[in-house]
Amino acid sequence: MWEKSKDAKGALAPDVEDAPEVGEIIETRQILKSKIEADLYDERYSSTKRGLKSRHLQMMALGGTIGTGLFVGSGQALALGGPAFLFTSYIIVALLVFFIVTAISEVASYLPVHGGSMSYYGYRYVSSSLGFSMGYLYWYSLGILVPYEITAASLVIGYWDPEGHISIGVWITVMLVVIVGLNLLPVSFYGESEFWFSSLKVILLVGLLMLSFILFWGGGPNHQRLGFHYWKSPYTAGRTYIVDGNSGRFVALLHCVILSAFAFIFAPELIVIGGGEMESPRRNIPRASRRFFFRLIFFYILGTLSITVICPSDNKQLTDGGAGAGSSPFVIGIKNAGIPVLDHIVNAVVLTSAWSSGNSFLYMSSRSLYSLAVSNQAPSVFKTCNRWGLPYVAVAASSLFSGLAYLSLGTSSSVVFNWFVNLTNTSGFISWACCAIIYFRFLKATKAQGVERPYKSRLQPWGAYIALVGAIFFTLVNGFTVFFPQEWSVSGFFTAYIGIPAFVVLYVGHRIVYRHEPWAWPSEAVDLQTGLEEVLAAEKPERIRDTWWKKLMIIIE
Repeated sequence: MWEKSKDAKGALAPDVEDAPEVGEIIETRQILKSKIEADLYDERYSSTKRGLKSRHLQMMALGGTIGTGLFVGSGQALALGGPAFLFTSYIIVALLVFFIVTAISEVASYLPVHGGSMSYYGYRYVSSSLGFSMGYLYWYSLGILVPYEITAASLVIGYWDPEGHISIGVWITVMLVVIVGLNLLPVSFYGESEFWFSSLKVILLVGLLMLSFILFWGGGPNHQRLGFHYWKSPYTAGRTYIVDGNSGRFVALLHCVILSAFAFIFAPELIVIGGGEMESPRRNIPRASRRFFFRLIFFYILGTLSITVICPSDNKQLTDGGAGAGSSPFVIGIKNAGIPVLDHIVNAVVLTSAWSSGNSFLYMSSRSLYSLAVSNQAPSVFKTCNRWGLPYVAVAASSLFSGLAYLSLGTSSSVVFNWFVNLTNTSGFISWACCAIIYFRFLKATKAQGVERPYKSRLQPWGAYIALVGAIFFTLVNGFTVFFPQEWSVSGFFTAYIGIPAFVVLYVGHRIVYRHEPWAWPSEAVDLQTGLEEVLAAEKPERIRDTWWKKLMIIIE
C-alpha cells in the first residue's frame, strides 16, 4: 500500500514512486478539477447571488415545506389508519428524515457552492451518472409538486364554495401567476416572501397546538372534555385496511407511514439548495440542521397528536366522501368544537401554506435545473442569470410543470391529489437513498484526503445506514396496496412506481454514453478544493454567546 502525504492545500498527495496506480489517480483528479472549474467559473454566464440571509434559511427550513401534506393530507391518513397509526407513522418518518438531514448537512456545509444541490454533490463525490439521474429526478419531481400544492389549495377553497359556483380554473390561474411571479424576482424577495409565509404557518401551528390543548381539557364553547376521546370506543385507535384482524392493522399502519412520508418529501433538500444562495453558509447550514430536530418534534409530531385529539377519524369530510383528500382535519375539529369564524381563518392560512409550499417547490425545481447546467449536464442556457443573480431561464422552464394543475378541471381534484402523492413519493424515497450514498462517498473522500469536515453529527454514519435501508424499503412498498386484487388499478400502479424505471433509465442511459468513466470516482481523486476559496470568503464573523440555547444545541449535534 503506497503512502500518502498532504499537499499545500491539505489534500492527500500520493507518493509517485511507491504507487503504481498514482498516475491514473492524479490524471483523474486533474480531469475532474478542470471540468468542475470550467463549470463553476464559466465567464459567459453570471452566477446566482448570496441574497438569502440567515433568518430566511432558518424560517425556510422551519416552515418552507410545511404545507398541505400536514394540513390536508394528514386527514387522509387519519381516516385510513386511525389516530394511533397516524401518530406512530409521523414519528417513524420524522426519525428517518432527521437522519437524512444531519447526513446531507455534513456534505453541504463543507462546500456550499453556487448551484449546489444533492445532485451536484452526487456529480462531484460519486459519479457524473448519479448526479445526472438525481438532477433530473429532482427537477421533474419538484416541478410536479407545484401543481400538487395548487390542486390541494383548490380543495381548501372548495370549503367555501362546495357547489362550485366559481370554476377552480380561476383560482389555479391566480395562484400560478403569484407563485411564478415571486420566483422571477431577486432571491432576496423570494426569501422575504417565504419568511413571512412560513411565519404565518408557524404562528398557525402554535395557535392550533394551544387550541387543541384547551379543547383537550374541555375549554371549548360546549365544554366537552375531549381528552383522548377519539382514541377509544366507539372510535378505533388503530383501524384495519383491506383485510381484517392484525394483518389489516399492519396494512393500515404501513399505508399510513407511506401517506405520512409525503409531508416530509424533499424537505431535507431545501436546506442544501438554499445554501448556495445564503450568507455564511458553513455556519448557517449546520444551524438550520440542528433546529430541524425541534421543527420535527414540535410541528409534525405534536401537530399530528393534536389532530388526533380534536378530529374523529370517521368524519367523511376527511376523504371528500371517500374520493381522496378532503378538508383539513384542523378545520373539521374546530367546526365540531362549535367555535365560530375560526375555521374560516384557519382555512385561509392553510391556503397560504399551500401557496408557500408551491413557491418553495418551484424554487427548488428551478435551482435543480440550474445545478444540472452548472455541472454541464443540461444545456448551458439554463445557467443564464440576470444582474440580480436569478436563473430566469431555469425558472421559466420549471414553471411549465405547473400547467398540470389544470388536470383537476377534468377529474375530481381529490383524485388528482392522490396521483401527485403517489408520483412524487417514490422519487422522494429514491432521493433519500441517493443522499445516503453521497454521504458515504463524501465521508470516504475526506478521510482518504485528510480533509477536516466543518460539521460532524453525532448521529452519523449510523443514521445514514438506517436512512438508506428505510428509503429503499419505502421505495419498494410505496404502492403495495395495488397488489391486493380488490385495490388493483393501472393508474395506481403507474403513479406509485413510475419513478423507479424513470430513475433507472436516466442512470443507465448516462452510463452507456459515458461508459469510459468509472462507476464511482476514486476517493483520492475526488476534487474537494475547487470552489472552497469562494465559500470561505462568504463566511462572516459571528459573535459567540454562551447562551442556554447554544448549550441545548450540543445535545443533538
